[in-house]
Amino acid sequence: MMIPLAACPRATLAAVKGVLTDIDETVSTEGSLTADAYGALEALKKAGLLVVPVTGRPAGWCDHIARFWPVDAVVGENGAFWMWHDRAEGKLRTRFIQSEAEREEGRRRLDLIRVKVLREVPGAGIASDQPYRVADLAVDFREDVPPLAPADIQRIVAIFERQGAHAKVSSIHVNGWFGDYDKLTTSRLMMGELFGVDLDVGREHYLFAGDSPNDSPMFGYFPNAVGMANVGDFTGRLEHQPRWVTAARSGAGFVELARALLDARRG
Repeated sequence: MMIPLAACPRATLAAVKGVLTDIDETVSTEGSLTADAYGALEALKKAGLLVVPVTGRPAGWCDHIARFWPVDAVVGENGAFWMWHDRAEGKLRTRFIQSEAEREEGRRRLDLIRVKVLREVPGAGIASDQPYRVADLAVDFREDVPPLAPADIQRIVAIFERQGAHAKVSSIHVNGWFGDYDKLTTSRLMMGELFGVDLDVGREHYLFAGDSPNDSPMFGYFPNAVGMANVGDFTGRLEHQPRWVTAARSGAGFVELARALLDARRG
């Protein structure tokens, strides 16, 4: 059972050292990034918290996010890589989970799945950000196409899985890929390699914010995971639920979370 964020003990919030967060309908609202939500990211960073978006969005977007957003790094394509701007060297750096050969073979197999999805699920589309992806296939079911029924979304997932691919449902896309990684495994690896943080030891000091089924592994791992109110749209479809839930939906919920964290740090 999810508990309102307002009931979270002040000491629990004050002990948080970093925020890992989904983007779509967690930081964004109906496909847009509000000034308040962007300002919340910046306020968290200025307060000294580690800020890392963990998203299904593509490498092309993550290049921009790592360079221009007030963040320390970004995990993209559901864990295919992480990027960070090495400000000391003035360079964008990327750590891929798979080799180039593995990614190339995965893309070949995903091209076959693309054909099957478009043939077997009328109304499904390929995400408009697909040209900027390096490791996965994103099937659009409500971003730039009329919303599909839940049964059609599950048909898309089944097509991926029949071909041996992983498939995760976000608020807008079904993302599929070949390779044994996800948001959680890559986030744990990134925190150790890039920041020297063993999450298995100190996970209560880090918080994940999300809203949809592809965030479920993160919800299950982080004891103080926070769902935006719209996570309730997926009742019955989450293997793991977040412990806390905001009163507001999407970006407004993220602003609510940031204010709670910052207020707790002020004592």
